[in-house]
Amino acid sequence: MSVTRRKFIGGSAVGLAGAALLRELLAGEGPAPRIRISARHFGSNLENAKKAGMDGVEVGVGGPPNLAIADPKHRAKIKEQVKATGILVSSLSMDFLNGRPVQTEPDAVAWLVACIGAAKDLGAPGILVPFFGKAGLKEGDGFKKDAVDALVAKLKEVAPQAKKAGVCLGLENTLSAKLNLQILDMVGSEGVAVYYDIGNSTGGGYDVPAELRALKGRLCPCIHFKDGGSYLGEGRVKMEPVAEALKAIEFTGWIVLETACPSKDAVADCKRNGDYIRKLMGIAG
Repeated sequence: MSVTRRKFIGGSAVGLAGAALLRELLAGEGPAPRIRISARHFGSNLENAKKAGMDGVEVGVGGPPNLAIADPKHRAKIKEQVKATGILVSSLSMDFLNGRPVQTEPDAVAWLVACIGAAKDLGAPGILVPFFGKAGLKEGDGFKKDAVDALVAKLKEVAPQAKKAGVCLGLENTLSAKLNLQILDMVGSEGVAVYYDIGNSTGGGYDVPAELRALKGRLCPCIHFKDGGSYLGEGRVKMEPVAEALKAIEFTGWIVLETACPSKDAVADCKRNGDYIRKLMGIAG
């Protein structure tokens, strides 16, 4: 069965058809690849993302007290660029949560709800919910039980809304696939999944291809690709086994570049990495 552009955008998180802008963009579209390429480098500058050959962008949400992405006027400007360029919003990134952890912040549920609404409005299937630094969950070979219990309680509040909106809350952290699966089972909702990062996991000593296989069906429809300060294919991450694993689990969604820019030219470097991914994954250019 061919994968249409419409099915692609909603394939991992159904329910985006309510966005009028996407309906207009999708009208009359034919077959589309199972995987598209996005980048964090351009924010809401979709014109530069287009120059880099990207299909989409990962957009930051701003920070408290008033998240920029929650402002309809701010989103309207992004949607104007989407319409003008054809570049989609693959995902939103709540980077500020590293310093204001979901598990401890009293306003975390409200922030998540606001971003779910914004993601639905923008047609973005994924929301990056990070847990690094102050927000880290890892403790020895396990996780911080009190922190995870508090996190799970909050995720249970918002997960039904995410699922209903066709949006996936993607947890990115330093835990193993096994521990992440335990957390997902505790939450018990398709509205929450793992936002995997092949660079971070390689650095953490994990068997990335094996983890991807273990997470089949539990991955956010977005996955971060990076490899330290190197171009993809030239560093520590063994890219061929990663590609084989993604094909084996039939991953459908966005490969989101969080790559370094060795040349200091984000457009050129993202184009280089994007071209590499298309060749690696067998994606038509």
